[in-house]
Amino acid sequence: MNTPTRKQIILIIAGILIVAVVAYGFFPGAVTVETATVQPDSLQVTVEEEGRTQVKEHYRLSSPVTAYLRRIDLEEGVTVEAGDPVVQLEPPRSTMLDPRSQAEARARVEAAEASLEEAETRAEQAARERDRVARLAGGGSATQRQLENARTEATRATAALNAARAELAAARAALHSTDDGSGSQPESYVLRAPVTGSVLTIHRKSEGPVNAGEPLIEIGNIDSLEVRVDLLSEDAVRIAPGMRVVLAQWGGETPLEASVTRVEHQGEVEVSALGVEEQRVEVIAELESPPEKWNRLGSGYRVLARFIVWEGENVLQVPTSALFRTGEGWGVFAVQDGEAVRRTVKVGRQTGLSAQVLEGLSEGDEVIVHPGSEIEDGVKIESN
Repeated sequence: MNTPTRKQIILIIAGILIVAVVAYGFFPGAVTVETATVQPDSLQVTVEEEGRTQVKEHYRLSSPVTAYLRRIDLEEGVTVEAGDPVVQLEPPRSTMLDPRSQAEARARVEAAEASLEEAETRAEQAARERDRVARLAGGGSATQRQLENARTEATRATAALNAARAELAAARAALHSTDDGSGSQPESYVLRAPVTGSVLTIHRKSEGPVNAGEPLIEIGNIDSLEVRVDLLSEDAVRIAPGMRVVLAQWGGETPLEASVTRVEHQGEVEVSALGVEEQRVEVIAELESPPEKWNRLGSGYRVLARFIVWEGENVLQVPTSALFRTGEGWGVFAVQDGEAVRRTVKVGRQTGLSAQVLEGLSEGDEVIVHPGSEIEDGVKIESN
């Protein structure tokens, strides 16, 4: 048996090394992943939506009749006392006549004057005839029926005279303006503040004609605010009176506390900015933080309302980004001895970032966040 030469030994060793390097290249390397630790912490399940502030009890004053509005000298934001005059209304002004209508009105006046002259003449004649028949009846030369007929004709003539006078007055009123140049002020009607509060909105400031029911001014107590939020109907069913609400992004340094007072039972269809029809329900919450913390808030201000549907302390939780569906349940990839181990977990309450762990994980376990398709049971991993 020939002893291998030194050159052969070197070639054999080099071949073995080459085979080892090639074989190692076919073994999968460790996958770099991001991990998170399962640990207890406080957890809140919330429903968030933008809302707006509104005076709890506001009063809108409207014109009770068609009238002429005098200019409102108040400014929005000023305080008024209950009973203070805030709006002054006057009877509607006469309309201006165009030349044709004015000519027609003059003609109606002239016709009414002529009718009045004729009615006066007939009334005088009927009165004389009545007196004449009355004298004849007294002497026995006229019957009682003739006297009654004369009296009836005199009464009719007097009624026709009164009607002619009224017709002339109406024709003259249609021709001339109510302002007769005498300087007398028309009768006015004053609307007074129903409560002590601030002027919130003045719908109509300048003078002019207003219709019956037209809103003029709104008054309310700015120190008594509530928040109105339009929620999706599937979120509104999770809200109940008395539920805690946190108001954020209102402009102050700290969030405000509020509580739900009412959930409307009638929903409305609204179209979102994307053109999708949504069923919305209005929820009302009352501010509970001290007024000095939100005294710069006004009516119609925007807030972000967080409805606390559920909250707990020392809740064992896992990032929702670590969860994936496994049939009808949930699963995670835990890290054990440098390998990915697939586990089935049972979760409870969920938020956008965390989920409550009921079964399958313990405090201190590490799980893979955002597991990709390359992560399988038994794959070696390393944390970044």
